[in-house]
Amino acid sequence: MEIREHKTYQEDEIRKLYASVGWTAYTDDMETLKNGFANSLLTLAAYNGEKLVGLIRTVGDGHTIVFIQDVLVDPEYQREGIGSALIQAVLERFSHVRQIELATDNTPKTIAFYKSLGFCEMSEVGCRGFMKA
Repeated sequence: MEIREHKTYQEDEIRKLYASVGWTAYTDDMETLKNGFANSLLTLAAYNGEKLVGLIRTVGDGHTIVFIQDVLVDPEYQREGIGSALIQAVLERFSHVRQIELATDNTPKTIAFYKSLGFCEMSEVGCRGFMKA
């Protein structure tokens, strides 16, 4: 597995990866997703040979805040350390940034995963997050 910067948007491989994890809200509007990629701060991809198997996409200014927008790994490749490696690559790239945030599903599995990588819930550091519903 190789992690490298994802610079060339290839709709077919992106659609396939997002669909593999059931993120149809993204694949229902591929033009919006393409624009999201174009305006992202950094996108890294994990490849097994030439097959896209994982992706992490960040937004923000890269100096005071980075928001991890998407972390996804093809189900056939999950539990192999790919998601962790993608997050570690982002954390290393932006080690100078004080605020690195993400939002995720409220499940024991996802909470345990992100806590294992050093993330904590905002309430644990005296903060509260809000989202427009």
